[in-house]
Amino acid sequence: MKIDTGFCQELIKKALSLGADQAEVFIKSAKNLSVEIKDQSIDSLSSSLSSGYSLRIIKDKRLGFSYSTDKHDSEAVARKAVEAAGYSDEDEYLDLPEGSGTVEVEIYDPAIEELREEEAVRNVKLLEKTAYDEDDRIKKIRSVSGSFTSSAVAIVNSRNISAEYSATSCSAQIMAVAEQSGESQMGWYFEGSRFLKDISFGSIGRNAAKRALCLLGSRKIKGCKAAVILDNSVTVDFLGIFAASISSEAVQKGKSLLKGKLHKKVISSKINMLDSGLLPGKLGSRPIDDEGVAVQDKAVIKEGVLKTYLYNTYTARKEGAASTGNAKRGGFSALPAVGVTNFYIEPASCTDIISKEKIIGSVSKGLYIIEAMGVHTANPITGEFSVGVTGLWIENGKPQYAVKEAVISGNILEFFDKVEAIGDDLQFFGSIGSPSLIISDVDISG
Repeated sequence: MKIDTGFCQELIKKALSLGADQAEVFIKSAKNLSVEIKDQSIDSLSSSLSSGYSLRIIKDKRLGFSYSTDKHDSEAVARKAVEAAGYSDEDEYLDLPEGSGTVEVEIYDPAIEELREEEAVRNVKLLEKTAYDEDDRIKKIRSVSGSFTSSAVAIVNSRNISAEYSATSCSAQIMAVAEQSGESQMGWYFEGSRFLKDISFGSIGRNAAKRALCLLGSRKIKGCKAAVILDNSVTVDFLGIFAASISSEAVQKGKSLLKGKLHKKVISSKINMLDSGLLPGKLGSRPIDDEGVAVQDKAVIKEGVLKTYLYNTYTARKEGAASTGNAKRGGFSALPAVGVTNFYIEPASCTDIISKEKIIGSVSKGLYIIEAMGVHTANPITGEFSVGVTGLWIENGKPQYAVKEAVISGNILEFFDKVEAIGDDLQFFGSIGSPSLIISDVDISG
């Protein structure tokens, strides 16, 4: 999949000739194959090709923007973008980035671009089959799907940026239902990568089944204060709150729980939180951000101390900072905002890492949380949260029974300040990843 960057250059020339001071063209083309399976038959199979481009211009410190899916509309797109600038407010922080080069990162797999429909269907069927084969108490599959995408992106501007790259991605997910004695429990699992070989379709089905099965026979518990183990999938839900809060855009709008906390200790000194677009095969990796700025590998929180926010060109200029390569668009028809690349937790010291088995074995009394409902409802400014959870009650280092309808509550910064140990099971769910964590003295209500 190749993009004509000559078209980008011509569109920029048109915009400048119409009076733009600066101009940028963003183009994205993508081919996607999506499969849904039900009872080992194809429930849905869709293949699509999409392509579009946008023009962003700055004229007299005013922003203009237009987009299209048809290259023959380029004259109209240039004219509309310049005209739009005449109706927007003057903004002294508007600017386009200068060329900063690109980096090499492994994000393309020809096996995905060349994948045949029958092979994709066979892979997704395997999710369902292995879930059912795990145990005869798996009675239903709520959803099972796979997605396989290849794409090409080009960004060219009038300040010497001219960059393009090709990427692939694939993901698979399943929701299995276990039933026993009139009770039913659900288990979900997901894997995603830019490389087909990294996706274990059979393991995804088995893991979803195991998660559903272990929750059968669940009971309520009395309220208490105890340790909790956050499964890596649950920790990722909480990390989503941090991902939103480290955005300079959220900070500047007063919508971040980390506002005013730069260079201060905000969570446990045992934790580093990193953002990196350079991890081979990860879904958030790419050589440049969506403005053409080279991505970086950076510690956002190091030993519990907030070291930086994430910036695009606009938010960086507002603070006299430099872009961190975190411009992100929702598509070719969207303006760049601020977003993470691959955001994840690592231990500040290798002495804080223990195996998943030892994590459970080290808890004398506590709750291993397998699923949390409503983490997204946490207050993004204060960090206060109260979420429903299910999991396994642990005593003397061994799971005793499944727990339902429990609630944990607290403040997310205080919550992460009480991390006692970090597992060795780092797993990415999309572009956010984490190992399992032990957190002490958590308020649990039944």
